[in-house]
Formats: sequence, C-alpha cells, structure tokens
Amino acid sequence: MQFQHHGLSPEILVDLYKAMLKPRMIEEKMLILLRQGKISKWFSGIGQEAISVGVTMALDPEEYILPMHRNLGVFTTRNIPLFRLFAQWQGKMSGFTKGRDRSFHFGTLEYKIVGMISHLGPQLGVADGIALADVLQKNKRATAVFTGEGATSEGDFHEALNIAAVWDLPVLFCVENNGYGLSTPVNEQFRCKHIADKGKGYGIESYIIDGNNILEVYTKVKALSKSIRQRPRPVLLEFKTFRMRGHEEASGTKYVPQQLLDEWGAKDPIENYLQYLKSQELISEVEEVALKQGILKEIDQNLQRAFEEDIVQSTSTNELNDVYKEFIYQEVKEKNEVANIRLVDAISQGLRQSMERHSNLVLLGQDIADYGGVFKITEGFVEAFGPERVRNTPICESGIVSAAMGLSLNNMKAMVEMQFADFVSSGFNPIVNYLAKVHYRWNEPADVVIRMPCGAGVGAGPFHSQTNEAWFTKTPGLKIVYPAFPYDAKGLLATAINDPNPVLFFEHKALYRSIYQDVPESYYTLPFGKANLLATGASITIVTYGAGVHWVLEILEKHPDISADLIDLRTLQPLDIETVYTSVKKTGRCMIVQEDSLFGGIASDIASLVMEHCFEFLDAPIRRVGSMETPIPFAKQLEEQYLPKTRILEVLTALLAY
Repeated sequence: MQFQHHGLSPEILVDLYKAMLKPRMIEEKMLILLRQGKISKWFSGIGQEAISVGVTMALDPEEYILPMHRNLGVFTTRNIPLFRLFAQWQGKMSGFTKGRDRSFHFGTLEYKIVGMISHLGPQLGVADGIALADVLQKNKRATAVFTGEGATSEGDFHEALNIAAVWDLPVLFCVENNGYGLSTPVNEQFRCKHIADKGKGYGIESYIIDGNNILEVYTKVKALSKSIRQRPRPVLLEFKTFRMRGHEEASGTKYVPQQLLDEWGAKDPIENYLQYLKSQELISEVEEVALKQGILKEIDQNLQRAFEEDIVQSTSTNELNDVYKEFIYQEVKEKNEVANIRLVDAISQGLRQSMERHSNLVLLGQDIADYGGVFKITEGFVEAFGPERVRNTPICESGIVSAAMGLSLNNMKAMVEMQFADFVSSGFNPIVNYLAKVHYRWNEPADVVIRMPCGAGVGAGPFHSQTNEAWFTKTPGLKIVYPAFPYDAKGLLATAINDPNPVLFFEHKALYRSIYQDVPESYYTLPFGKANLLATGASITIVTYGAGVHWVLEILEKHPDISADLIDLRTLQPLDIETVYTSVKKTGRCMIVQEDSLFGGIASDIASLVMEHCFEFLDAPIRRVGSMETPIPFAKQLEEQYLPKTRILEVLTALLAY
C-alpha cells in the first residue's frame, strides 16, 4: 500500500492514526463483551476504519454526517463521550435513545450526526434535505451520507442521487463497497464494473477511492468538501474496502473464500499506516504502546461507568408522551371579514398565509411551482415566494419525504404535496419508519406536513381515488387530519404547519370545488383532537368525517324526523373519542360511516372503543357503514355501487328500529 502525505503536517498524520486506532480498540473490546453476553449485537467495521475517520476529519464540525452501522469512527472522531456510546449499546438511559433503539440507530444534533434506520435507503434522501436547508440558509457546508454497496440497489439511492443532481445539493454520497451485502457478493448485486459508474447516469461527479488508505480518503474528501462548499453539487464516492467480519457478528464469514480474507487482511488500514508512520519516524514503539494504553484506560473507565448505571426504567406515561414532540397549541382567532369560498380556495389561502408567517417553510411536490399543482392550490405561489421555497420535485415520493425530514433536522419546515393520496404508497417507508418514529427514538421532531388529495366520486378509478387514512392511523407518531368544510380545512392546516410533528392532511377531491362556506379572510388556527357536533338529537349518534359528513347531512335534511347527533371527527389522530362517548351515553345507538372499504378502517376501532367504554348504555348493536371490499372502480355506476352513500339510510333505519 502506497501512502503519500500530500504535504500534511506531522500532527495531522499522527492524529489520523490515533483516530483510527480508537474505534478499532473499542470494537475489539465489544467483541469480547458480545461473547460474554454483555451486549446483544455488533456490526463490525474492522478493516473499514479509514473511511469513517477520513471522511469525518475532512469535514467541518458543524457539517452533518449520516453514518451507518459500520461507521463507529464517525462517532469517536466527533468525540462523543464513550460512556454515552457504551450506554447506548447496553440500552441505558445515558445513551441516545433511552433504551428504545439499539446500536447505531440514533442521531445527535449536538454532534451533527443523523443515525440510520434498518431500511437503509431513506437516510440518503434525508441528506438531500439537510443540504437543501444549508443552501437555502446560505450556509457554505457539505453533508456526507454513508451507505453500503447493497443499498445502492434500493430505489432510495437512485432517487436521492437524482434529487441532489437536479437541485445541485452539496452532498457527498459515500458508498462503502465492502464486497458483500450480508452474504451476497457484488457480482450478484449489480452488473456495472464500479458503483462509481452509476453517477454518470445522473450527471454527477464520481470517484473511486482506496478505502483502506487513510491519506487518500482524507485528502480527497478534504478537497472535494472544500470545492462543493463553494460550488454546491453532489459527488458520488465509491470506497473500495472489505468487511473482515460477518455482516453482524453472529453471521460469521464462512461464505467468504479464505484467499479473499487473507488478501484483504494484508491491506489492514491501521497496521499498514502504522508501519508507514514508523518508516517516517513520526511515531515510535514507545509512543505506540503509550497511546494504546491510554485508549484502553479510557475504554475501561467509560465501560465501568456505563455498567454501573441502573437498567433503564420508564412509565407508560413517559413512553406515550415521547411519541410526539410536545406541541402547545396557540389559538389565533379569526377577524370578522369573511368570503364565501370553496374548500380548495380555503386550503390555498391557508397555505399561502402559513408561507407568509413561516419564512423557513418550504413546499415540495410534483408540478406545484409554475403549474400551481394539478388542483391549482399553489397557483401564484412562485411569484409570491420564489422557486427556492416552492419547488417542483422529480417523481420520487420516497426521496422527497426523506428530504422533507432532512429539512426538519436542519431548522426548516416542509410541506409535501402528494399529487394524489394513492401515490403515497411510493413514499410509505420513510413516513411510517422515519418520520413517525424519530421523536420517540431520539427526541427529534419531524416538522413535516404531507397533503393528501384523496377520495372517490370523481370517476378517477383505482389509482386516483383511495381514501387511505387507515394506512396511517395504525402508526404511532403520525397525526391525521381530515376536514370536511372550508372553514375547518383552513384553520386545521395552519395548526398542522405550526405543529412540529408529522401530519398527514387529507383533502377530499370531490369536495374541493363543490363545498362552499363563509371563511375568514385572516389567518386563524383550530385545535386538533376536537370533533364538531353538527346536529343534535336523542335517538342515535352518527360518527363520520370527510365526504361522509355531507352524505349524512343530506340524509338528515331529507328526513327531518330522524333525531341524531352528527359528529364530524375532523382529526383522526388525535381522536376526540370523548365526544363520541358523551353522545352515545345520551342516545344509546351508534353508527359510524367511512368512505374507505369497511374492513380494517377507523370505524372498526371507534366501534371497539364504544363497546369497551359505553356497553351498558347501548340499546342496539353498533353499526359500521363503509365501501365495498374491492378496489375503487372507474365507471360511474360501479363507483356508486362501491361507495356506501346509498346504503347509509338503510342501515340507519334498521338501527333506529332495532
């Protein structure tokens, strides 16, 4: 292995060795503890230390790094206290996740580190969002994000590279090509000769770097990070290296030919570099021994501190309270001036006023800029707020949701418009596994609103008509808003954008231009978790939301003899179930209407809750009304048959007569 010092000072040359040695010695200790059963799992980066250390030392301390589970050198080089790392791996409170997640599945903004999730790919898009925030805030910074060669086959990798290329984002995409994705060799993963070749398809620079040569890693990344700070653009770096141990320690390496292990063992980045330093008379045997003794003492002292800490304990109240970042709702009352406008106008107006109030709010979505979005909600926004804040995106929902998370991490707010709620399936993973869990895992909020144009009744067929709120009401950490009226939509959208937690905001397409209401022209907010009692009666409680509200109102208008409480939920998470209980205890009957197909919808949960808490007050079975158990058909007569609108009165009449 050839080392060239590139004019680096003796101090830097020695510091690079020290920085590699510490994670190696920590790993060797962790492997012992693993065998002793004192930690539960370990992902080894032995043989790859030069990459983590070289990249981290090349960046400025205020620049974000998004590491993986083989990048211990990132954490140690950023000087995270060792006892906190050890406590993290033991599930102790002094770690970074309060015992809620393991190994390197955490972040710490104090050290500008954003940890991975097991799904790997989303963090690449998160890096895009962090870099975008730096560009918008005029910070001349680079962002480095790590992944392995296996994850370069994931769609998130390609989406993130494409977004970064289109938006000229200063991101270093660091791919550690270590030969195997668990047990699958690279020749079974991709056909191009080098991963760096993939950069050509996105029109971005790419380089191949010897990942076992600390001086090559450090000097190359140092030069590139300096360059992209001045001229923002993404760069793809392929680090050629090798994983000397199992994917995780229990996996072993029996699938690896011994010749390959021997070949790469001879390229050990630490041992070879140490010999180079000795040949240059930059470190002596005595200094080497003293250095190792000092690191070992530091490890042992901090391990003892972590071992002595009590096992983590919590209460159900603490656990539940940490699912969401605390949000203290601030009421902003409307002024007297009103205008009779449509639902679509109210949403547009509310979004515009939020853009005026929050200078750090960025809108992301397909065709939302000059075109104004397919429903024209952002029409005129580019002229008002500029193309930097109203951004057309490529068609890559997963990457854009992840980028929104990155904006949140770097002091921004984000609104993502799904062109149709159906398309959210392409961005499902980062919503339910990243946004929803990030505050519970390591106390960081996802300040993201995802607008969801949804619903049937417009003849749009199976892929543009779903009302898929039940996909998300199951997931702790998400808030779900579903207004039925213009007044509610405007006020609730303002609150959604103020709330630092991830909010899915459902907007029914069939109501966009059919429902009018007097709406205050001024900015105002409405609270989450407060249902609206639209009609009062003594005989039955009808619970619904979205288009279902208007279906039931039409029935009650045609049948004034029906004495019913009509509850519009408005938000599904948080859910105002107490209003439902109060009504059911008065009426003794309950019917729940949803547009979604019946099985597995929120109506089922509401029915179960009413049974559990109001059973002794019920005079009849609870009835649910929902759409048929089929995909949503296109033809008008089939769509009408699918929807529950024509079946509501029949169920209602039967329930009243029970």
